[in-house]
Amino acid sequence: MPTDLPDARSAQSNDSTFPSLWDELVWRGLVHVSTDEAELARLLDGEPITYYCGFDPTAPSLHLGNLVQLLLMRRLQLAGHRPLALVGGSTGLIGDPKPSAERTLNTKETVAEWVGYLQAQVSRFLSAEGNNGVTLVNNLDWTAPLSAIDFLRDIGKHFRVGAMLKKDAVSARLNSDAGISYTEFSYQILQGMDFLQLYRDYGCVLQSGGSDQWGNLTSGIDLVRRVEGVSVHAIGTPLITNSDGTKFGKSEGNAVWLDPALTSPYAMYQFWLNTDDADVVARLKVFTFLSREEIERLGQAVEQEPFKREAQRRLALEVTTLVHGREETEAAIAASAALFGQGELADLDERTLTAALGELPSTTASPDAHVTQLLVETGLTSSLGESRRALAQGGVYINNVKLTDDAVLGDHLLHGRHAVLRRGKRTLAGVTVSA
Repeated sequence: MPTDLPDARSAQSNDSTFPSLWDELVWRGLVHVSTDEAELARLLDGEPITYYCGFDPTAPSLHLGNLVQLLLMRRLQLAGHRPLALVGGSTGLIGDPKPSAERTLNTKETVAEWVGYLQAQVSRFLSAEGNNGVTLVNNLDWTAPLSAIDFLRDIGKHFRVGAMLKKDAVSARLNSDAGISYTEFSYQILQGMDFLQLYRDYGCVLQSGGSDQWGNLTSGIDLVRRVEGVSVHAIGTPLITNSDGTKFGKSEGNAVWLDPALTSPYAMYQFWLNTDDADVVARLKVFTFLSREEIERLGQAVEQEPFKREAQRRLALEVTTLVHGREETEAAIAASAALFGQGELADLDERTLTAALGELPSTTASPDAHVTQLLVETGLTSSLGESRRALAQGGVYINNVKLTDDAVLGDHLLHGRHAVLRRGKRTLAGVTVSA
């Protein structure tokens, strides 16, 4: 865990220029659907309440979609409310229904291991200090001791099958060739039971989650009302998509993970740096603690001087720092600059350099390989003849050194095994000496 993340938390704050916390949440685009808005606005501006959000360990890391929830939780905590972060040791054994097909069930040992990973990640974003420090909970603690008979008698009797069938995820699966198993059909009951248990144990009155989870969120609301006779609340955040309608947070089919072993700080920085002009202001609102005044100023910069990409660079700086810390972010920025000739590649540590090369077209080669051939193998040229012409024209670089003649790879290695090829100003590829 980066050591500067707790210091970053101390600098975070909500924007006092808004008349209420609810107004700021709405302005930032964090509310897509909710229970009674007026009552929620009153609750959030009143005495501290207890709220929760659940994260299922269906993978060894959280991703950018989960980060939306963590930042909403942090904003509520900054306002004085008490967060419960639930990592679902029991719901993670099942997984909420996907629209298309049954999930592959992970082993109990794997899920238990992932619970620990996710708890550690959640703890980086929410403070454990003070009267409203985060409390970590695991729903396996109250579901594991429960027998099937008790579950059906005490919980299942409060759910109506007709209402369960109307939930979006369930109805989508019922209308598909895959159908839905009773296991996944029962997921909404388990999640509803979480809200009831947390209400009883902690007085929890608010749950947040993605808007695609709204059916599961309302299951908990209904269960608490039926069993305890009280009204509790939910906020569904929007599913963030790009301006062209594509799913946000996906890069060539892979999620952008918060674990640096799965998505490096360099890759995360580049992801945010490549944000489209049409999306960057919305991303700044959701994913940063910048003030409304600063975000509006950056929005004007996008309109007036989009070529400077000031908003994108600030977004990449803020979010990568939030997730990985200042030191890792500065290393990613240095790598980005050095790759394009604005810094010394030799000054980059091997881990950062390797992460950067992992985002480029690349090949492996022996030390005696020639640059002309490597240009072809990495796709920077289409033939040896084109490689020779590019060299003669002075448009080929290895580790930011301009070449005019062919060269041998082994004479230009970083850390004894890497090289960066560049054609022109911005077309890059990586080469690593084969083992």
